[in-house]
Amino acid sequence: MQRAQRGFTLVEIAIVLVIIGLLLGGVLKGQGLIDSAKVKNIIQQSNALSAAVNSYQDKFHALPGDDPQATTHVPGTTGNGNGDGQIAEYQLAPQHLALAGFITGSFNGTTDFMTSAQGGAVYIYNDVVGGRGGNGIRLDNLPDSFAEQLDSKLDDGKYNTGSVRATGAYTNNGTVIQRTAVFF
Repeated sequence: MQRAQRGFTLVEIAIVLVIIGLLLGGVLKGQGLIDSAKVKNIIQQSNALSAAVNSYQDKFHALPGDDPQATTHVPGTTGNGNGDGQIAEYQLAPQHLALAGFITGSFNGTTDFMTSAQGGAVYIYNDVVGGRGGNGIRLDNLPDSFAEQLDSKLDDGKYNTGSVRATGAYTNNGTVIQRTAVFF
């Protein structure tokens, strides 16, 4: 006598598919929350650096990195800037800010650089990004979705206009934007 083979019912399969869908949705939503937190961290870092630059300028009447009297203003710094109003001395800028007490960290003025929550380099720099030049905070190697969120939250959401600019269009396909700048 043969026993009847029993398989899964349509209801059981549907329940399993719903559970799998909920798990995948939770994982994807969790990744979105992590990415959103990283963007918020990058925005906070950008705002804190802008405030630090403004505070340094208020106190010493010069820009960090560009300060021609930095060795007098901030004991321990390894060099002075040329005082031309352009922060081309980007390696000195974080050192001047840190030794003056405006940011935390230890920067040697030659090879150290700051990093973002995404892990890319962060510079206080006079640069040309997206057709605009000037002093600002340059963030290297951000995913285009991060750069777009940064631009949307701080500016107009367009990569080539406003005070937040990027070296390429936002495509949201995982492309890495070489440079994004928040000009101040």
